[in-house]
Amino acid sequence: MTTHLDDTARTAGPAGPAGTADTAAWSPPQEPDAAPAPGPGEPKRPLAARIWRGRPEDPRWARPAFLGLLLATCVLYLYNLSASGYANSFYSAAVQAGSQSWKAFFFGSLDSANAITVDKPPAALWPMALSVKVFGLNSWAILVPEVLMGVGSVAAVYASVRRRFSPASGLIAGAVLALTPVAALMFRFNNPDAMLALLMTVACYLVVRALEDGRTKWLVWAGVAIGVAFLAKTLQAFLILPPLAIVYAVCAPVPLRKRFSQLALATAALVVSGGWWVAVVELWPASSRPYIGGSQNNSFLELTFGYNGLGRLNGEETGSVGGGGGGGTGQWGETGWDRMFNSEIGAQISWLLPAALILLAAGLVATRRRKRTSVTRGAFLVWGGSLLITTVVFSFMAGIFHQYYTIALAPYMAAVIGMGTGILWEKRSGIWASLTLAAASVAAAAWGYVLLNRTPDHLPWLKWLVLVGGLAGALGLVFAGRLPRRLALAAAAVSVLAALAGPTAYTLSTVDSAHTGSIPTAGPAGASMMGGGRGGPGGGDGGFGGGGPGRQGQQGQQGQGQQNGGGLPGGTPGQGRTAPGGQANGDGGRMGGGGAGGLINGATVTDEAKKLLGADSENYTWAGAAIGSQNAASYQLATGDPVMAIGGFNGTDPSPTLAQFKQYVADGRIHYFISSGSGGGGAMGGGSGDGTSAQITEWIEANFKQVTGGSATFYDLTQETTG
Repeated sequence: MTTHLDDTARTAGPAGPAGTADTAAWSPPQEPDAAPAPGPGEPKRPLAARIWRGRPEDPRWARPAFLGLLLATCVLYLYNLSASGYANSFYSAAVQAGSQSWKAFFFGSLDSANAITVDKPPAALWPMALSVKVFGLNSWAILVPEVLMGVGSVAAVYASVRRRFSPASGLIAGAVLALTPVAALMFRFNNPDAMLALLMTVACYLVVRALEDGRTKWLVWAGVAIGVAFLAKTLQAFLILPPLAIVYAVCAPVPLRKRFSQLALATAALVVSGGWWVAVVELWPASSRPYIGGSQNNSFLELTFGYNGLGRLNGEETGSVGGGGGGGTGQWGETGWDRMFNSEIGAQISWLLPAALILLAAGLVATRRRKRTSVTRGAFLVWGGSLLITTVVFSFMAGIFHQYYTIALAPYMAAVIGMGTGILWEKRSGIWASLTLAAASVAAAAWGYVLLNRTPDHLPWLKWLVLVGGLAGALGLVFAGRLPRRLALAAAAVSVLAALAGPTAYTLSTVDSAHTGSIPTAGPAGASMMGGGRGGPGGGDGGFGGGGPGRQGQQGQQGQGQQNGGGLPGGTPGQGRTAPGGQANGDGGRMGGGGAGGLINGATVTDEAKKLLGADSENYTWAGAAIGSQNAASYQLATGDPVMAIGGFNGTDPSPTLAQFKQYVADGRIHYFISSGSGGGGAMGGGSGDGTSAQITEWIEANFKQVTGGSATFYDLTQETTG
């Protein structure tokens, strides 16, 4: 029989069974914090039985259903995984370097010779680098750790929702997360966002645990999770700190002084877990460590608070390009309150966002009269507060913003939907609760119809099924409190299936396609069009280098092996996706758009180029050097030899300086310079004529012999020209 807990803090034992005064008072079903310990003389259940059966008070179907959810998520995310090849070659090259050099592993260097780091701290690279160290460099070794992070996130969301509500609520929350298109994209991709999402999910779970009994350890562990998340993606990890800290300070079941002392300890844990690496890097002599990629002064603190910090909010990222500006349209799309719903972002995350906002408001209304220490209300505030603050920041940030960032919203949205559905279902005998459930169903169906209508050629029949099914389910939910239980459950099932049909279709399309480059998006072709039709930063006016209109490009999905969209300059990146039969990164797809196309999607490495670059590579520190990290990464992944990325990711970092590069050449440490073919240094800003990358390019072109490797142009830095 299901038991309940008092909704203030941990109690000595379970309260009354379902259907008692606790339910009459509209308290959602609560679960004990742990299964009862075996009594005297009772044998402890075998581990296998405990894993399969779960808690004795759970319905017999609960644990098998949860394990089935995790298995299904794992299978879904593993399907067609290797089609993406090296995915984002920028991070794959750093993973390769970390598997070859412990110094590169520690710093997150792009190459094993430690010329420059990626423009993020390295924690997200570490699991992948260890996997590659054990299993060798291949797509599965790089991406399977990301899949496991996705499965872990689903488990954490389920565990948090199930503790305070019901197993069914937890399963709904877990399914929503697993089937959100952007989650299916990023838990199969090697950007830092998978680790960030997992750690943020765990942090919310731990804070809710702390609200149950006021134990310091849960809050401290939450601080550790956020600190490690900082080492994955810097200040984005701190977005949810305000709601988490405020909710605990107000709602925790301990005296006020203890609450603040616990928050201080959690802050200390955050600083230590996130700051130890920063301290080591800042104290390490700059002459013996790699340059901090993305910074202009070789400082991780400058990177954190500039390019990766305030610059993302105000659009003033030094070394990059401008942002959108408040309420306007810029390099990274429109900003404003509706950003999460527009044609650029909507199909990635917003399918159930209207329903989640309705259910969040309903959950707070339903718990408004509870005590200060209500854990149920606290859970809504933790997950809902995280959802709201992240949505607001994403909606109005004027700097660099990509669609895949929205994976951060997915766990919060999923938890709110699971909790809101659970509490309203228990209260369905009240007309307001049944009407609110119906309203959430209508919102999900109507918005699903709108999103599906944006890609009218993809499953054109599905939008009508979603709309009709959602409306029919909503009609049944209006009378859920008066219908027989089986009919009410049928109406609820129809509503849930209709709500999940759209995102499921886009998720299946996502896992059935390869995704490469720096700006991947989920869903079928045309699902997310930057700026209402632009393929990427710079819009439809030819990107930053001119040279023709940007394009949404889906050639790869037609099996031609070409990466979508043009590179910069010359064209703008599109979906960043190729078909399973196409080629990706250095494995076959050709450089799109202009000659410096490696900024976003890397470059092709032919057999001839690979052979040329690999010749006598053991005699050099770097087999070659190229403008921009994506170009360098493509050649490094193809050859296995270190390739220096001049100017970092954008080609705009002042590393190395012209004087440093000349000294490397004089010392015989670099064999070839790989020309971008742009005639000016290539990547974003690098070809202006006054940047370090442009200066190096000009010096090389004037002084060294040009050779060819397949279709690529090289300069042999061991052979100077005469005259």
